[in-house]
Amino acid sequence: MRTRPLGKTGLVVSELSLGTWGLSGDAYGGVDEASAEKAVARAVDIGVNLIDTADAYGGGAMEALLGRALTAHPNVYVVTKGGTDRSTSPPRKRFEEAYLRVAVQRSLKRLRRRQIDVYLLHNPSIACLREGAVTHVMEALKKEGLIAHWGVAVGDFESGRASIEAGAEVLELAYNLFQSSDLHRLSGDVTVDKVGILARSVLSYGLLAGQWDRGHEFAPGDHRAERWTQAELDRRIEQLDAIRYLQRGDIVTMRAAACRFVLSSHLVSSAILGPRTTEQLVELIRETGSGPRYLPEVDLRALPQALESMGLSA
Repeated sequence: MRTRPLGKTGLVVSELSLGTWGLSGDAYGGVDEASAEKAVARAVDIGVNLIDTADAYGGGAMEALLGRALTAHPNVYVVTKGGTDRSTSPPRKRFEEAYLRVAVQRSLKRLRRRQIDVYLLHNPSIACLREGAVTHVMEALKKEGLIAHWGVAVGDFESGRASIEAGAEVLELAYNLFQSSDLHRLSGDVTVDKVGILARSVLSYGLLAGQWDRGHEFAPGDHRAERWTQAELDRRIEQLDAIRYLQRGDIVTMRAAACRFVLSSHLVSSAILGPRTTEQLVELIRETGSGPRYLPEVDLRALPQALESMGLSA
């Protein structure tokens, strides 16, 4: 497993990391605990040294599972997120100092660690970031040794820039073949401030695996049933035709092409994979890891025009 620096944090992380939203059972339907633990163990065995989670995944159950599974692996970095209060319905965002301090202590207890390697604010508003109080809290928690580094999980370019201005060391944001403009627009800020980038939604919730036909339906409990209307999903499946040329030679699947696209960016520290099973994890890593890890330069140069032909922008 190749590694890259996580911005200015001093951490050196595996290019591929394990995301645990899918394993928590919150996103795509239930996953039994034994299967989730098996996937975590296999990822570590393969060489993944960064695992991404959140206190909201499974209401804290995913952090607790990682605490058990990683007891013998203290050198595996854990990135967790906080700021989502699930004690109310619907859940609400909370980033005041008292709440975050309690949230960090709970995460430490569940993870069975004395310090959280990277703590991310879970989608705060731009106003919250610019107000400045949350930066003070994060820096105080660093000084106290409860967290080693902090950052923000963001949803768009504006939130990303506000996060960097607030002092975030790490950004987690969506970056994939269909959604790359936010990171591209942030490239100057990321380079100057040496911000570590964790790329999520590498497969755009499974769309970029290229395995769905028009009319595809999702099972009950799968968040994707609410994410797209049938017409929107069918249109996105059609748009895949513009980039199927990437699947050739040793790039044997569209999901391999999607992963390699993300790794082709020098800005990305690690691509977060979100498998629901050990088998999915192994297939993704095997396909991405064989041969050259990145897309050929000629294919990258052709990508903007290919996307534009289907009404998409690079």
